Amino acid sequence: MNDEEYQRVRHILGRRPTSAELAIYSVMWSEHCSYKSSKVHLRQFGDKAPKTDKLLVGMGENAGVVDIGQGWAVTFKVESHNHPSYVEPYQGAATGVGGIVRDIMSMGARPIAVMDSLRFGPADAPDTQRVLPGVVAGVGGYGNSLGLPNIGGETVFDACYEGNPLVNALCVGVMKHEDIKRAVAPGPGNQVILFGALTGPDGIGGASVLASATFDEESHAKRPSVQVGDPFMEKLLIECCLELFREDLVVGIQDLGAAGVSCATTELAAAGTGGMHVDLDAVPLRDATLRPEEILMSESQERMMAVVSPDKVDRFMEICARWEIPATVIGQVTDTRRLVMTWRGETIVDIPPVTAADEGPVYERPLEPPKDLGALQSDTPGRLTRPSNGDELRRTVLWLAGSPNLASKTWVTSQYDRYVLGNTVLAMPENAGLVRIDDESGLGIALSLDGNGRYTRLDPYAGAQLALSEAYRNVAATGARPLAVTNCLNFGSPEDPGVMWQFARAVEGLADACQYLGIPVTGGNVSFYNQTGTTPINPTPVIGVLGVHDDVRRRVNMALTSDGATIALLGETREEFGGSEWAHVVYGHLGGLPPLVDLKAEAALASVMVTAIREGLLTAVHDLSDGGLSQTLVEACLRGGLGARISLPGDPFVTLFSESVARAMVAVRPGGEARLAALCESAGVPVSQIGVVGGDSLNVSGRGPDGDQQELFTIPLVELREANERMLPSYAN
Repeated sequence: MNDEEYQRVRHILGRRPTSAELAIYSVMWSEHCSYKSSKVHLRQFGDKAPKTDKLLVGMGENAGVVDIGQGWAVTFKVESHNHPSYVEPYQGAATGVGGIVRDIMSMGARPIAVMDSLRFGPADAPDTQRVLPGVVAGVGGYGNSLGLPNIGGETVFDACYEGNPLVNALCVGVMKHEDIKRAVAPGPGNQVILFGALTGPDGIGGASVLASATFDEESHAKRPSVQVGDPFMEKLLIECCLELFREDLVVGIQDLGAAGVSCATTELAAAGTGGMHVDLDAVPLRDATLRPEEILMSESQERMMAVVSPDKVDRFMEICARWEIPATVIGQVTDTRRLVMTWRGETIVDIPPVTAADEGPVYERPLEPPKDLGALQSDTPGRLTRPSNGDELRRTVLWLAGSPNLASKTWVTSQYDRYVLGNTVLAMPENAGLVRIDDESGLGIALSLDGNGRYTRLDPYAGAQLALSEAYRNVAATGARPLAVTNCLNFGSPEDPGVMWQFARAVEGLADACQYLGIPVTGGNVSFYNQTGTTPINPTPVIGVLGVHDDVRRRVNMALTSDGATIALLGETREEFGGSEWAHVVYGHLGGLPPLVDLKAEAALASVMVTAIREGLLTAVHDLSDGGLSQTLVEACLRGGLGARISLPGDPFVTLFSESVARAMVAVRPGGEARLAALCESAGVPVSQIGVVGGDSLNVSGRGPDGDQQELFTIPLVELREANERMLPSYAN
């Protein structure tokens, strides 16, 4: 809290604030809780939101809720736990999962799956080897203990994240329309109940300390600010909450995450009748020496706060006792429009809760493009030497297949339970995760989580749209119709005009693209101060897209498994290598402009894929993104255990490694070629047959140096697999 903000608190209260009041305002007005630097830009998501009757709960709640049909509703959200995960990797990542799960619980839903988006420094860097194993173990340990499948995500390596990893966690939950809950405290006389784990010293000040931290050699001193999780308590809490919801015992509910009791009480009171009286002496403590300020700011995990009518308190307590969940009445709702807290007989807080929850400072930070942007965009990959013959192309395919970002992530994903609960239809490394919602009809949901910091560094507006495009395309590649968006916006310091310009442009790009595609942003998270010293990370918007699958029994995966099936390439390939994996892996180069955004082409491609899958025309679909057609072929062949004979149209290098968007590779069921061609023609999607499935090698022919069509290279699948699977275990163990 700066001097100006402190003086504003004094003006609101008309006096000097108590230490407890100062604690509340400091955490509630922190960047993490108040969005004070981002709010002016985030309004675009609401102002430009496409009109849809599918959005049941939008931004401003713990998570957005969308209608997926048949009376079902789905809630989903992604949040960051970047700074805690650097300080203490296991607990930072674990409590990131636990926190996002409670956000979903607080909407009245049963959590059904999680995903994660992870970014680290170079794979061989000492700090990556410190952070990576702990983060992966934390994500897996907490999610597995909860019994929630981890159905997808991404693991990315780049030097810009050394010293500041990104750990973004997503959770999705399901409920019936009538079961939606809100974070409100209406009805004077209703009781305020704190239930779940006891309150301890862990995480004190986490929202205000870690969310605005930049890391240096003293960062390990911040360990006390990292929360400690207990997934087994959270599992009990989930089942307890669901039973409370079934018996309609809850008027309003809020999870305790960032800012703990401070946040839960102020937000519940501000969204209800405006008043609440809390007795801090009643808060069950794990450490009896905690002062009231510490109780207010503690971020101990696995805690919830409920508003319950007096006649239902006894039944509420009975259910909590059966699930062995500690529960205590700590206050009641009032109509005073004041949040009053007492401690040992003294009033230590007396504030208007709306001023802490909703009326924090709003800054319009200075904006200007980073000073090196012009030079960066001018340094195009055109000056880089390209492979010029079959042997060089072959070597490049293998380099990319074994590079940190494109290599198999089995070492990571094998630590996650993907199929617990029995409703996972598709999971990593597929295009998107797919979960069955209704057994009888086959109704399901698909989710993809994507981002590309290099693209966004080169052009923030386009980079955010490209992240959305990839997630949108991945969801459609399973046969699901994209429906809604969540986002986690990871950037450097908002006090840096260059960073704020990147942020503003990325938000504008994402809002414009969502408006064009007709899919609303339902909520998300902003994570600022991601930098080491004065050097920020690449701006990294991570975008989650949710889609609806009418019948998951008709889904298609990425694996080439049908010997003799025709392989077709959908979409237009252009010479686009700015920010590409090829330039990054082979030359360590970042420059030029990212691929051209084509939202019209993305929508058209999605419509073709969804219709073709519904009609049973395809046996495999895999989108083209990082690494281009080359990596798509590698992954599809290795996933299915069959090779392919490919004849490349045009320039072999461009066709193999370009990262043009709005493209997918499909394997066509015999007899379906004509119908697919008709669908593509009707939608305006270019289509070309490029090969056939079969054999035990990737065999590629195309235009040679002399211009004649010839065999360029052959790579046995066993060699491809060895290159693809050796990288990560060699660094992580």
